[in-house]
Amino acid sequence: MAKATKKQALGRGLSALLKDPENDIKSANDKNADQLVGSIVELDLDSIEVNPFQPRTSFNEEALNELASSIKELGLIQPITVRKLGFNSYQLVSGERRYRASKKLGLTAIPAYIRIADDSESLAMALVENIQRQDLDPIEVALSYQRLIDEINLTQEQMSERVGKKRSTITNYLRLLKLDPIIQTGIRDGFLSMGHGRALINIEDHDTQINAYEKVISDSLSVRATEELVRSLTNKGTSVSKKATKQNPSFVTEAQDEFTEFFGAKIDIKASSNGKGKISIPFSSKEDFNRILKLLKRG
Repeated sequence: MAKATKKQALGRGLSALLKDPENDIKSANDKNADQLVGSIVELDLDSIEVNPFQPRTSFNEEALNELASSIKELGLIQPITVRKLGFNSYQLVSGERRYRASKKLGLTAIPAYIRIADDSESLAMALVENIQRQDLDPIEVALSYQRLIDEINLTQEQMSERVGKKRSTITNYLRLLKLDPIIQTGIRDGFLSMGHGRALINIEDHDTQINAYEKVISDSLSVRATEELVRSLTNKGTSVSKKATKQNPSFVTEAQDEFTEFFGAKIDIKASSNGKGKISIPFSSKEDFNRILKLLKRG
């Protein structure tokens, strides 16, 4: 109990210190910064702004109410994380649900960890934090991974290390972004699972993909039933390409999945029996092209 009281007192002391303009802590080298790092500080809710880099775009009202009730009953168990913008001005890095629930309760202050970081570091922290700890839907996770690629210039290997996920898992999430926006919305709204989305992505024709999606919804198909539906549709529409694939030597067909996983895209490989062939790597944008280029340079 004494330890907890000391920690809370330190937080109150730092709160007063942070409101003193003559002792404004702006960097890790400033006086008293060592007391701030790693400590929990009570911050005024009005001094905190929402993080524009937050990958979560929708918040379930019922879940927020449940969290608010929990905070009212037990207090805030996990402090939020903010970065310092200026004097008595902060921006959320992670914990927006806790922040919103606290405001719903009418609280005026909230316990927080303060980080001193630039926008790039803040974005990386927010995205990685949410991927690891928040209940994001699969599309929000995929968008977070894509932003780490586009805005932080992380490779899939680097993301794998940062978030503790296999590279193949990251690839599977990113592939969901190739689905039609209507289907992506269905996943975000909970009508489809990630497994459904992974099956539907194998349908290249737009109209066929949408028709399959509508059938999955109307018939409440399981993931396995969806996979069977996709197989039946692709067998009908791609008999020519199936025939061409069968003509590829075994060393090509056995490595097809490895190429797809490495590049994060469906790679077209055609080879003759004498071992000669061609590899086609598709890209959807300049950013996607640069991503592939980096992979090739890394070897």
